[in-house]
Amino acid sequence: MRGPIERFFPNLSHGQRVVLDWVLTIVGAVTIVIGVKAWIVNPYRIPTSSMEPTLHCARPGDACEASSSDRILANRFIYHFRDPRRGEIVVFNAPAAAARECISGIFVKRIIGLPGEQWSERRGVTYINGRRLSEPYIRPGRRDHDTKTLLDIPPAGKLERIPAGMYLMEGDNRKRSCDSRVWGLVPRKNIIGKVFLTYWPLNRIGIP
Repeated sequence: MRGPIERFFPNLSHGQRVVLDWVLTIVGAVTIVIGVKAWIVNPYRIPTSSMEPTLHCARPGDACEASSSDRILANRFIYHFRDPRRGEIVVFNAPAAAARECISGIFVKRIIGLPGEQWSERRGVTYINGRRLSEPYIRPGRRDHDTKTLLDIPPAGKLERIPAGMYLMEGDNRKRSCDSRVWGLVPRKNIIGKVFLTYWPLNRIGIP
């Protein structure tokens, strides 16, 4: 039985068919990889200590606790089917204000405040709508004891509740995280995906 290349290109020599077969295979593989990265799953590396110790960055980086950075996978399609939820670690494109205050690019943080909520932090403790939020992922000594409310973050003096379609993001290592408390809220359209797996190094494989 003739293969598809022989049927569609009957005049090619055997050598030409082999070359064409390899070319189509490579193009197909590259297309699949690009499609997966663009719409399904994408890998990322943890560059800073803002999520320590939940996600490690590599020494000698400032306050990093591991010899190599964690590599993570983000689910890029889940938020097409549901809204982001509090406590989920997400990958997102940082707002323009982040570039002025720290760096630009892609950030990894945890969702703390949801649309319509009031948020504040007093003596390192987070409150949502006036009620203390349980945050077991924050280790002792990593809280930021400055008092902050929505009135303290950009746009200063204008927000009492998180607007629709906006999210408040923070790192687990509050003392060393440049996050929404500094540069403001994150639009939903900036959220790339939900982190669902640490895949490297091998001794760190698991769900963060």
